[in-house]
Amino acid sequence: MGCVSAVPVPQPRTAAPSDTAPSAATPSDATPAAAASGRRALAAALFLGAVGAAVVLIASGQIWAEGTAAVGGGSVPLDADGRDVTGVPAALAVVGLAALVAVFAVRGAGRLLVSALLALSGAGAAAAAFLGASDRSALDELAARTTGDTAATVDALSHTAWPYLTGAGGVLILLAGLLALGYGRRWPAMSGRYDRPGGAVAGGSAAPDGSGADSRAARRTPVVDPDRPEDLWKALDRGEDPTRES
Repeated sequence: MGCVSAVPVPQPRTAAPSDTAPSAATPSDATPAAAASGRRALAAALFLGAVGAAVVLIASGQIWAEGTAAVGGGSVPLDADGRDVTGVPAALAVVGLAALVAVFAVRGAGRLLVSALLALSGAGAAAAAFLGASDRSALDELAARTTGDTAATVDALSHTAWPYLTGAGGVLILLAGLLALGYGRRWPAMSGRYDRPGGAVAGGSAAPDGSGADSRAARRTPVVDPDRPEDLWKALDRGEDPTRES
């Protein structure tokens, strides 16, 4: 009888723990969620900042305080708007609007500083408005001018709700600044189309000494005559800096 050799039968390999365990989430898995939250924060910051600044500018121009001043045997009605009481909220609302736009023009540490300025302008506008809600000095000065008596003061003083609405607008600007501080690093920046060009020319490979790229750029770029306004406008439309010396 011949000798029969045993051939080993392959056995199913036991799955390693690393094969069966669910893989941990990679950074790319979290990217869509982070991008979505950044877009929501961007939309909210733009809305809150624009609405808050509009509210402050409108409400600060309304009547904040009313009263009367005694003149002879009668009285004269007096009123003071928010800008008579304090011009701080309106000024800071303008600063906040500028900072809201500037957030998209800068990157890195500059964006952080501008976001902080946005938040501080909102906080300052709100604080000034709430402090001015009980102010009487503006009407006292108006009473003195109206009566010609420097010691005259306003009588029957009352305040409206406009200072509080102005303060609420400042809070909205503050919230926009806080969103910019928290999520601003994920927001896009303005295009660098009009940035001063560097050594390389987009769309072509630069030679080691830069001569090839410079010659191609010189052939492609029309000559701009600074005395011809139409040439200047065409250069700007192409994304070029017409003031740069060739």
